[in-house]
Amino acid sequence: MSSYQIVYGKTCHLPLELEHRAFWATKYLNFYMVKAGELIILQLHELEEFQNSAYENIKIYKEKTKKWHVRKIKFKEFQEGELVLLFTSRLKLCSGKLKSRWLGPFKITKVFPYGVVELKDTHSNRNFKVNGQRLKPYLGGESKLSMESINLITT
Repeated sequence: MSSYQIVYGKTCHLPLELEHRAFWATKYLNFYMVKAGELIILQLHELEEFQNSAYENIKIYKEKTKKWHVRKIKFKEFQEGELVLLFTSRLKLCSGKLKSRWLGPFKITKVFPYGVVELKDTHSNRNFKVNGQRLKPYLGGESKLSMESINLITT
């Protein structure tokens, strides 16, 4: 073992050795310029094939993801005059864990294309628009809707 290897734990490469290896590598490669050029062209064609297959795989993955996403969406159709409940996604409205996040009932006054629904509050007679994904049919029962919650939704 050399003293360098004892101190640093690895072998020492002198600049002369590196220069000799570099000279040997250039000398070796210069003999086979035609073969090296053909190899580079072959590698470029392989790279292009890999890119094409990657693009195809990405396209297939996106189609599968889109199918999975569309399958999870629940398409809801509402009619004018129907009573519905509105989901509140704001955590500040619900102080308790077991408190319901559905407000309502609200009456549907107009159904627009692409899932937009105009609702009418039965207490204050105010109209506002919401996404149809936030609604579910009202099946009956008591209405416990505060004016504060309606104001927070519409603002």
